[in-house]
Amino acid sequence: MISRVVAIVGSYREGETIDTAVEAILQGARARGSETHTIYLREQHLKFCTNCRQCAQVPGLERGICVLGDDLEHVLNDIETADSLVVGSPVNHGNVTALSRLFLERLTGYGYWPWGQAGPRPRKRVLSRRAVLVASAAIPGLLIPLLTGTSIALRNTAQLLGAKTVDKLWIGMAAREKHQSLSAHTIERARRMGMKLA
Repeated sequence: MISRVVAIVGSYREGETIDTAVEAILQGARARGSETHTIYLREQHLKFCTNCRQCAQVPGLERGICVLGDDLEHVLNDIETADSLVVGSPVNHGNVTALSRLFLERLTGYGYWPWGQAGPRPRKRVLSRRAVLVASAAIPGLLIPLLTGTSIALRNTAQLLGAKTVDKLWIGMAAREKHQSLSAHTIERARRMGMKLA
């Protein structure tokens, strides 16, 4: 059976650091026979969550449906066909981009949170997918999980989508040039991660 790897990219800049790193991961997965697809959040029509929590009121294991009429349902249906995920975003002002955050907030329907209950409960506790997280920042890569909220936001996104994080690619010093290339070492590391996802 052919595995399917879906990438969710929260970068504003087409063809730059995050896009390049994610594509290298997908190349690795394709080299092992996986089918791949990339969802660029910048190309989707996604409205801001209004925190109405309609999607979280109905009990059960199935994701709640959002009442906002936009591309979310189509995007989530696509993601739900995946065996593995790649979730990527640059660091902006100490966290993921607003695009990535908007998407994360729209995943409320994966929890059950009726009025009167103190907090949400996940609808499914078993994480059946695997995920690789990707972030880039002006600071050294090893500081991304220490000094920013990016790793938590990306991991939460993956978890809500039913994926356990199995690897991370933190790309540091990524703002020295307007169009900065990734090193051959980073590209190769990304490809190896993709091969493990296949």
